[in-house]
Amino acid sequence: MAFPLPKPRLPLLAKLSSSPQLRKVFVVRSPTLYKRRQKPLFPLINAINTQMGLSVSGATITGRPAQRREGIETESDSISVLNERIRREQGKRELTRPVMDSEEADKYIQMVKEQQQKGLQKLKGNKEGKGGRDGSAFSYKADPYTLRSGDYVVHKKVGVGRFVGIKFDVQKGSSEPIEYVFIEYADGMAKLPVKQASRFLYRYNLPNESKRPRTLSKLSDTSVWEKRKIKGKVAIQKMVVDLMELYLHRLKQKRPPYPKSPAMAEFAAQFPYEPTVDQKQAFIDVERDLTERETPMDRLICGDVGFGKTEVALRAIFCVVSAGKQAMVLAPTIVLAKQHFDVISERFSKYPNIKVGLLSRFQTRAEKEEHLNMIRNGGLDIIVGTHSLLGSRVVYNNLGLLVVDEEQRFGVKQKEKIASFKTSVDVLTLSATPIPRTLYLALTGFRDASLISTPPPERVPIRTHLSASGKEKVIAAIKYELDRGGQVFYVLPRIKGLEEVMDFLEQSFPDIDIAIAHGKQYSKQLEDTMERFAQGEIKILICTNIVESGLDIQNANTIIIQDVQQFGLAQLYQLRGRVGRADKEAHAYLFYPDKSLLSEQALERLAALEECRELGQGFQLAERDMGIRGFGTIFGEQQTGDVGNVGVDLFFEMLFESLSKVDEHCIVSVPYQSVQIDININPRLPSEYINYLENPMEIINEAEEAAENDIWSLMQFTENLRRQYGKEPYSMEILLKKLYVRRMAADLGITRLYASGKMVGMRTKMSKKVFKLITDSMTSDVYRNTLVFEGDQIKAELLLELPREQLLNWIFQCLAELHASLPALIKY
Repeated sequence: MAFPLPKPRLPLLAKLSSSPQLRKVFVVRSPTLYKRRQKPLFPLINAINTQMGLSVSGATITGRPAQRREGIETESDSISVLNERIRREQGKRELTRPVMDSEEADKYIQMVKEQQQKGLQKLKGNKEGKGGRDGSAFSYKADPYTLRSGDYVVHKKVGVGRFVGIKFDVQKGSSEPIEYVFIEYADGMAKLPVKQASRFLYRYNLPNESKRPRTLSKLSDTSVWEKRKIKGKVAIQKMVVDLMELYLHRLKQKRPPYPKSPAMAEFAAQFPYEPTVDQKQAFIDVERDLTERETPMDRLICGDVGFGKTEVALRAIFCVVSAGKQAMVLAPTIVLAKQHFDVISERFSKYPNIKVGLLSRFQTRAEKEEHLNMIRNGGLDIIVGTHSLLGSRVVYNNLGLLVVDEEQRFGVKQKEKIASFKTSVDVLTLSATPIPRTLYLALTGFRDASLISTPPPERVPIRTHLSASGKEKVIAAIKYELDRGGQVFYVLPRIKGLEEVMDFLEQSFPDIDIAIAHGKQYSKQLEDTMERFAQGEIKILICTNIVESGLDIQNANTIIIQDVQQFGLAQLYQLRGRVGRADKEAHAYLFYPDKSLLSEQALERLAALEECRELGQGFQLAERDMGIRGFGTIFGEQQTGDVGNVGVDLFFEMLFESLSKVDEHCIVSVPYQSVQIDININPRLPSEYINYLENPMEIINEAEEAAENDIWSLMQFTENLRRQYGKEPYSMEILLKKLYVRRMAADLGITRLYASGKMVGMRTKMSKKVFKLITDSMTSDVYRNTLVFEGDQIKAELLLELPREQLLNWIFQCLAELHASLPALIKY
């Protein structure tokens, strides 16, 4: 079969982003023969070789037999494998993300260390006395005296085992008995003095619901454990670099600081309460972010319900809107969005020039269209709504601030959309129990956080009653609240069962107004029900967790939660916070069907909720939730597995260690043109292939330019070349590999590649610590065990002296392995 006639040429790199229709034009129908053009053969072979800077005195490589061309669409050659890895790693990353120069990197690394110290300070403040027995300092290590028999633990040097207990025993050659920790491993029992154990032991928590490790480690063979630890360390390094690049991307975005004005003080003076110490600090933090910094704000305000987070948001909104920008307030439910709209409308009622709008499913199509036009034209200054505000139809005129309430209630896609805003606008996140990822970022210092943990003076703790369910208990709790003139929330995990509870309560309280509320009701019906409950007409509201966030009913001071085991810890904490908003003592009744039916995780969740009865413990509860509920998709699937390898506590300690040594894991790339390849290899392309290429010299130039640009461009070029002309002959593959070798060497800071007999040498600028991290990351033992680092060189001793094309292939594969470790390094 013949190839189609040559098509009008477009630059290969431009074609990659072209339409699917255009790609079809360049499909090669047969890879077996290259159709000759009718014009005379142009003598390009030597010109091409010269253009590539290859020695003419070396070995000559011609095209391989035609059989090599058969079935190329399915052939997985080493270039394809490398391209797939590059696409997988970099395709998901923002290609616009900046690369640091050395001066910028040094400055930024210092900032990271400062951020880490802030995070560590928060940890110390929130986990005071939870480290060693004396409570002197924060530590992720486990106190052996707090462990229970059967708990899974991690010994830093040996691995995962099961804690058996602490017993007195006499050491050899001594008559004095000392305490020993006994830990069971896969192949025996370990006995460690308590003092020694406390330096190396960690609790084993997993980033998923399972509490059991896959296997226990072996005392006789710690190599498997070492590999697991190294895997975790590399995963951490990749996380740190990703966070740094994202953070740097945000720092590179500039906006003028917002002006300070007397009007801000006047607006603040309208707050009817005396702010607590924590509130004042949060006000200061946010004001500094907006008025003294040129980079967009990304701050978490973490505080219990009713502790004043909304006031912090209102002041931020006023600052931004006064400067002529728009503010968006994003709430997870329409009930909460409506409440925010009412609060904001009332607070801004003295400012007729500031227009507030609510975008919700309660509106008619005409009302929605009108609001969308007003947002686009700048007719609305403050826009309140649910996730519909993140839709493609909502076009902002001049968005300056995004306020996100209860981020954990949004789905994955919405969270991704929220994250995309963070590089261009100021973002303020409000949460009583932040999602693990948010909490994690705050703890590591990569995200600014203000904690409001001091309750307002008039608030009293909510009395929490946890027990098996019973009709008499329910009736007694409701009667107590109604007798003192209050209202009651009755919450179920699902819509199914609401009617049944309604029948039971109507029989028990025939003269009391009772209503049902859930998210699938008609908009008007739900709105009317919530309005009547807020006004005090409805005394008992039977509902789902639609009331979880933000509903502020001063007179509702009893909440009954049925089937409590089906709620998450953060959900229960939020639901409990619906009551106790006034100075009246509030009650939360948590009912479960039968304790014997509850899972270990459910029991642990309930115990945590019982412990966190005091006000202002949402942050600590979120930390407990991380251990109990797991990290979810905090690290992504791959890295979640790596956390599971070592357990959460050791992972976090390794993370902090990695952050403190962040400057040791930098790699300095070198200019592409400065890389020397001292291997004489001269690929001569078949004349059929040269004739088939529409403009061989231009293609060679493009290849060189792509390689000089970056590895992503070279990958795009190669794939486009194959898309247009089919799989290249073997000699062209060698030529491409030489480009890849030079590009990868430049990225790795390698300035010269050479061979002498069986020895391959690479002169490099990388440090020994970077080399160790890279080789630790390598998946292939073949290359890892071959490479040694000496002075300023990486050397490999091969078993025998290879022919030159095989040698190039070996170097290509070796560099591809080394290059795969780059995501774990800070590049500049």
